[in-house]
Amino acid sequence: MPSAFFLPDQDPTRFHATRSTEGPWTSEAQHGGPPAALLTRAVERLPSTIDGPTQIARLTFEILGPVPVGEVRVAAEVARPGRAVELVEASLTANGRPAIRLRAWRMRTADLALPDGVAGAGTPPPALPDESVDVDEDQWGYLRAVQWRFVAGHFEQVGPARVWTRLRVPVVEGEEPSGLQRAVAVADSGNGLSGLLDFTRWWFINTELTVHVYREPAGEWVYLDARSSLDSRGVGLAQTSLCDRRGPFGTGAQALLIGPR
Repeated sequence: MPSAFFLPDQDPTRFHATRSTEGPWTSEAQHGGPPAALLTRAVERLPSTIDGPTQIARLTFEILGPVPVGEVRVAAEVARPGRAVELVEASLTANGRPAIRLRAWRMRTADLALPDGVAGAGTPPPALPDESVDVDEDQWGYLRAVQWRFVAGHFEQVGPARVWTRLRVPVVEGEEPSGLQRAVAVADSGNGLSGLLDFTRWWFINTELTVHVYREPAGEWVYLDARSSLDSRGVGLAQTSLCDRRGPFGTGAQALLIGPR
């Protein structure tokens, strides 16, 4: 297994995707999770115009086309500065064309005296299972680069799924991923985990990923509770609840384009 999803270059905007980014639809294209995590890293490293501590509250990734397993470039800038909130835009390009565009809202944080029982509401996730799913060596790279411990559902089953996940490799070689990078790297898996159609006969591709977080995720493990809804006109929606060992911290959603293979 490669040492990371991406290898850094002397140029800090350039990275080389490894085989661990390889997705399910073709061996030449990346799964959406690793490049989304790389863009999240770019936003996190961008200096803020807000005075004081901040948190990213929403990230929307517009997937403009397949991201090849190869060299990519990332860039980020503050599109709308502010004293309490700011809008950050980032892009990932490959082969000279934009492949993913990101818009993220970053907000100021402050310690507030909220009423008892308001903060941290939500159903806690189930316990972390002891055993992980064995992934064969002939499976695509991203599937092997993540540890999967299912509570309900499975890769080979259609329908909703609940699973604990942990990255086996960092996003960028030599770096410890942030909690948000870990969450984004697996949030794009909600569609595949909760697919309602036979993978060998249908494709169901997400054109975007939107992640909302109201608390910064912590630790290596991220829990996904994923479910999909489809319409006979060829459009669908995948929705994923996100938790860490402490409890819920956000949600993910993906618009789906559906068709026969």
